[in-house]
Amino acid sequence: MKKTRLKPLSHGPVLLAWAHSWRVWGVSSCLAVTLAAGLASPSLAADPTEAATDTPAAAAKKPAASSATAKNIADQVRAAVDSGAPTSKRLTLVINGKEKKFITLPAKEQVTPAEAPAKKADSGHDAAPAQAAPPKRAAVAVNPQASRQYIRAKAAALTGHEAPVAPGEALQEGEVHWSYTGEHGPQAWGQLKPDFNVCALGKRQSPINIEEADTLQGPAEPLQFNYQPSNGSVVNNGHTIQVDLYGDNALTVRGSSYKLVQFHFHHPAEEQVNYRGFAMVAHLVHKNAEGQLAVVSVLLEPGVANALINKVWTYMPLDTGDRVRLPAGLIDMNELLPKDQRYYQFMGSLTTPPCTEGVLWLVLKQPATVSREQLKLFSQLFPNNARPVQPVNGRTVRDAQ
Repeated sequence: MKKTRLKPLSHGPVLLAWAHSWRVWGVSSCLAVTLAAGLASPSLAADPTEAATDTPAAAAKKPAASSATAKNIADQVRAAVDSGAPTSKRLTLVINGKEKKFITLPAKEQVTPAEAPAKKADSGHDAAPAQAAPPKRAAVAVNPQASRQYIRAKAAALTGHEAPVAPGEALQEGEVHWSYTGEHGPQAWGQLKPDFNVCALGKRQSPINIEEADTLQGPAEPLQFNYQPSNGSVVNNGHTIQVDLYGDNALTVRGSSYKLVQFHFHHPAEEQVNYRGFAMVAHLVHKNAEGQLAVVSVLLEPGVANALINKVWTYMPLDTGDRVRLPAGLIDMNELLPKDQRYYQFMGSLTTPPCTEGVLWLVLKQPATVSREQLKLFSQLFPNNARPVQPVNGRTVRDAQ
């Protein structure tokens, strides 16, 4: 039997380089068979005599044949790779008469659709199209500053005043802040935000001037105050000094119990009686289980010092957004109430944006007193934090006798 010697592969480096650049993922057992068949084919080796006498010079004269052979081998190797066997295989190549060491081809990698673009970039070749992964729902970014503003806004809506801007917190771009003077004053509140449009369009706005001649006079239920010494904190919210209370202080009127949530001050007083103004007013904001608000208005005029106001002023914070906790049991609202608790009653609104209507107003007829020193201290911080009186628009005002 004659021994057939394979023709040395002058194009062997081409095959090796091509295999390296292709980054084969898996090779089946048919690769060895296909490659061996290719090497033994007439296109790769002639008869023994030709194989023995072939020289590099002769090989150089046949570049076209070598190019075609390399292309043929490349096609065969690609076909073998595409057969998709999961196991690893080793090849032995003989290049220019020298046997090369084993070359191990790794098993086919499992490539997920998400990894396909990266694999394509690594290989430098087009990857097979893969089904796109289902789009993931984008995570919602949480802005801590916006969250704090939302919490304050919700709390303010429950207690009757808009939330302040805390120290160091800038307004969001495009956001405006209301005030008592200037271009953002009461005349412009209704145009500052869509939520404030009731300030301009509402028909039951507060405060009002109460004309006794036009009131509905007669008997009315007495106000039942149930106030106990309570804990609380005082805050400068940028618009007024406000005391938030913690306790079971309640007002019973119209068959409903309202819990006292907070009280705050305006200078000068917002309400008028027979077109008479007052130096100051305290608004006691109550809320019942149905979310309805009832505000008791205690008018204040110069006189002897007020015991409750003296306690609040002692802990008065100076910076906007600053809050001071009050000693336990310090606040006793009975110290603010006048002895005569007859009142005027009407339906109105909040006197600050968003000017929400449906608020029950109870304006005590008899003013309490505040010393000039107490009045001066507050007016230095808030020279004018009163909304002008609003049209009555035919509302009924009860004069409780």
